[in-house]
Amino acid sequence: MKQIGFLAVFLLVLATSCRNKTSVSEQSNALFYAVSSVVDGDTFWLDDGSEKGLKVRLIGVNAPESRATGRKVKEDFGMEAKHFLTGLLHKKWVRLEYDVDKTDPYGRALAYVYLEDGTFLNAYLVEQGYAHVATYPPNVRYVEVFKKMEQTARKKKRGLWKAR
Repeated sequence: MKQIGFLAVFLLVLATSCRNKTSVSEQSNALFYAVSSVVDGDTFWLDDGSEKGLKVRLIGVNAPESRATGRKVKEDFGMEAKHFLTGLLHKKWVRLEYDVDKTDPYGRALAYVYLEDGTFLNAYLVEQGYAHVATYPPNVRYVEVFKKMEQTARKKKRGLWKAR
């Protein structure tokens, strides 16, 4: 029995340590992409093998703006939201899940994002108070999950809800 347990652990360690270190890795038939940079608290770039990379906007959530650009003004808690997301995504790999619309009018990929450990990033940001619910039909698959997470964050005065 001990040999079977050891063999299972050995195979698990071997499988985890033999990660493909190119831009895309395959794990459990799901594609994972390396994150290359964070734009703000709800947008980042990943390496999809193309020359430019893929700009991803998280579906169903909105983080305060971390900088003034065009018509957008820098908002309170914007830098904190960007730093929080950067801490979660720095040198990490993510898996994308799409809803009805795969891109927005700006050409960004619209996605629900999962970290390698299975963390549902969109929901986690809302639950920790670094983003709030912002759903736009037809991409509303997890709206109820996000609403519950936001209620939790508000109730516990997490993140951007501390000062309110």
